[in-house]
Amino acid sequence: MFNQADPVTDTSKKEQLYQLIRTNPFISQQDLAVELRLSRSAVAGHIASLIRERRLLGRAYVLPDKRPVMCLGAANLDRKLRTLAPLRMGTSNPASAEEVFGGVARNIAENLARLGIPAALLTALGDDAAGRALQEHAERAGIDTRGSLKLLDAATGTYTAVLDDHGEMTLALADMALYDRITPEFLAGRLPQRSAAALTVADLNLPLASVAMLLADALREAVPLIIVAVSQPKMARLPADLRGLRLLILNRGELETRVGRALPGEAEVAAACAEVRAQGAQDVVVTCGGAGVFHTKGAALVWLAAHQVEVVDVTGAGDAFAAAVCWSLYQGSEDLTLACRRGLKVAAMTLESPDTVSPLLAADVLDEIHDFDLDAPLFPQHAPHKD
Repeated sequence: MFNQADPVTDTSKKEQLYQLIRTNPFISQQDLAVELRLSRSAVAGHIASLIRERRLLGRAYVLPDKRPVMCLGAANLDRKLRTLAPLRMGTSNPASAEEVFGGVARNIAENLARLGIPAALLTALGDDAAGRALQEHAERAGIDTRGSLKLLDAATGTYTAVLDDHGEMTLALADMALYDRITPEFLAGRLPQRSAAALTVADLNLPLASVAMLLADALREAVPLIIVAVSQPKMARLPADLRGLRLLILNRGELETRVGRALPGEAEVAAACAEVRAQGAQDVVVTCGGAGVFHTKGAALVWLAAHQVEVVDVTGAGDAFAAAVCWSLYQGSEDLTLACRRGLKVAAMTLESPDTVSPLLAADVLDEIHDFDLDAPLFPQHAPHKD
């Protein structure tokens, strides 16, 4: 005798499938099958039934003016410890402590959302209180987190920064092994969602193979890709072949790691940027902490000085800069000087704020910064590194 499907169980699975599709319209049939422990043919049958019932009208579509910036990488619980007096190594220091939401990709996504740009985030979160809080906060901020990886066997990533009494970072410790689970296979399963983006920005918390896949996809799909470095050790996650890369944003120490030599002056930085462009990157932006930024302009190098502000906390300033550059490119401007000017303004606002993402950001903040010519100041030979 043939076993018949339990109609109650069958209906329940169809409703679960419907809710998963409502949560993430880009979810693949393979992901649905794994999530519900069904065969691909059973998933296809349920989808066909939902289409007949007019509860589904086909695959997800995104209108051109609603295409988001897709951010891929870290979303952490950040712990910031700030000394109350000048830091003394090798002994106990009185300090204040706070926990905030962070992670390079997450910070960029929140900055973009505050600036009025549709932002989506693909990250990995643990099945814990921190992961749930991160996702709830992202959704309240207007960030689309559908499709992020939920891990039952890992804790949500953490980043612990030790700041001195002036708000400058002296040491940071990162527990981010879970991002190694954002594999090429995972990214392949999110291809429809990624392809709907107007712009992709990825941080180097992703594995090398995944970054290589994003570069290959950008070359094939023509969705512009921006990569943001996160530290000198993780420069090893940047492939040798950078074809497909619209823009690489990194600091001077990270550029030194990439090319394997010290870069004490403008000529050396220019040569290093030319080397990176020869590897396939269309453009390079090199941040130099509180001094300013370089960016490539064809074979030339442009220097822009940073805004002079009273620093409250440096955390998140680099991510704010990257977000504003993405904002400018999203608006259709190919003027990298203008994009970097916008980035420097948002970075300055972040430096003046105790928050990782400035609460003063709004959709009209960057409207007043237009394209105009300025005499660029000379590059300071000893501009500080900012890792």
